[in-house]
Amino acid sequence: MTPGRFVRFFLISLLPLLSLPAARAEVASALRIGVLEDAPPLAYRDGNGQLTGFSIKIAQALCAELSVRCELIVTRLDYLVDDLAAGHFDIAAVGLLNTPERRQKIAFTKPVYRSVTVWLARAGAEPGQPGMRVAAFKGSAQESYARVRGWDVVGAHTDIQMVDQLGAGVAQAVIAPLMTLLNLQKDPRFLKLGLTPRVMQVAELDGLACYGINLRRADLKGPLDEAIDKIKRNGVYDRINSEFLPFRVN
Repeated sequence: MTPGRFVRFFLISLLPLLSLPAARAEVASALRIGVLEDAPPLAYRDGNGQLTGFSIKIAQALCAELSVRCELIVTRLDYLVDDLAAGHFDIAAVGLLNTPERRQKIAFTKPVYRSVTVWLARAGAEPGQPGMRVAAFKGSAQESYARVRGWDVVGAHTDIQMVDQLGAGVAQAVIAPLMTLLNLQKDPRFLKLGLTPRVMQVAELDGLACYGINLRRADLKGPLDEAIDKIKRNGVYDRINSEFLPFRVN
């Protein structure tokens, strides 16, 4: 074998090995982000079927700050925490209240936005009133709060399902995050029900919503917290806030 042919053969034989670091770097530079697709204005699909919304755009802004690629993985709220704990994704870009029960399974970023809970019912109907069925999102802090207190709870996956439950008389009231009310008010069927919203002054349901982190990726907390601070300083957070929400949530 001539020297030239030997060099070519040697380089060709090295190609599989040379490609390995690049493949590993690509995996290391991507974060798997659990998101919802049916929770407007926080997370939903636009007219082109693309995932968008306040929470998704914030997650993408954080990935940009960290110079990593976001791999969005659609999940549902009722098994979000368990899927995150099991490592199906690294981060849950869903506003979660940092509760003791959840801290046993996952870690949290610093707060992303302010969370407020509303009670929606006909005038005079009080939370916990006997004989009243209450709709709440499955897997939410609101559902947990209501069930612990022995309320008659009807689980829902989406706000559309909540309206269906209310219209059919399956539920007579709703307990949900304020963000849900923004989308409910766009539904003519909901408006016809004549329900009155009231902010619930309850410590367990009034707080700061965080993104969840898989405990095995606790190393992400510091960089994510720094990225949250940065997008709030440089105006990116405010721009996303204005694009999707009619009020400031920071």
